Amino acid sequence: MPADVTMERLDDQIKWYGDRSRRNQLYYKSLKVVVIVVAASIPVLSGINLPSFLPDGMLRWVLGALGALVAVIEGIQQVYQFHANWISYRATCEGLKREKFLYLAKAGPYAAGDSDVLLAERIESLISQENAKWASLQEIGDNGGAKQQDASTNQPAAST
Repeated sequence: MPADVTMERLDDQIKWYGDRSRRNQLYYKSLKVVVIVVAASIPVLSGINLPSFLPDGMLRWVLGALGALVAVIEGIQQVYQFHANWISYRATCEGLKREKFLYLAKAGPYAAGDSDVLLAERIESLISQENAKWASLQEIGDNGGAKQQDASTNQPAAST
C-alpha cells in the first residue's frame, strides 16, 4: 500500500512538472517571438513614408506604442519568470523520472534496503528543493512588481 501511494504521488508530480514546464516554455517562446518581431519592425516602420490621408504624427504614435509593447512584454517576462520556471520545472521532472527508473530497475540507491521509503524520501527532497527555488524566483519577481504567493500552493495536494 505505501509503495502504491508513493508511486501515485511520483506519477502525479512527473505529470505536474512536465505540464508546467511545457506551459512555461510556450509562454516564454511566444513572448520572445513577439518581442523580436515587434522590435525588428520599429526601424523598418521608421523609414517608410505614410500615405497623405493619414494624420500627421500617426507614425510616431505607432512607433512609440510598439516600443512600449516591447517594454511591457519584457516586464511580464521578468515578473512571471517563464524561462527560469521552464528550465527548473523540466529539471525537476527529469529528476523525478530518473528516480522512478532507478526504483523500478532496483538500481543505484534502490538496489538494497527499504527502497519504498528511500523513494518517498528522495522524491520529496526533489520537490522540496524545487519549492525553495520557486519561492526564491517569486521573491525576485516580487521585487520587480510581482504579487507574492505562498510556495506551498505551488504544488497540487498529495492524492489520498
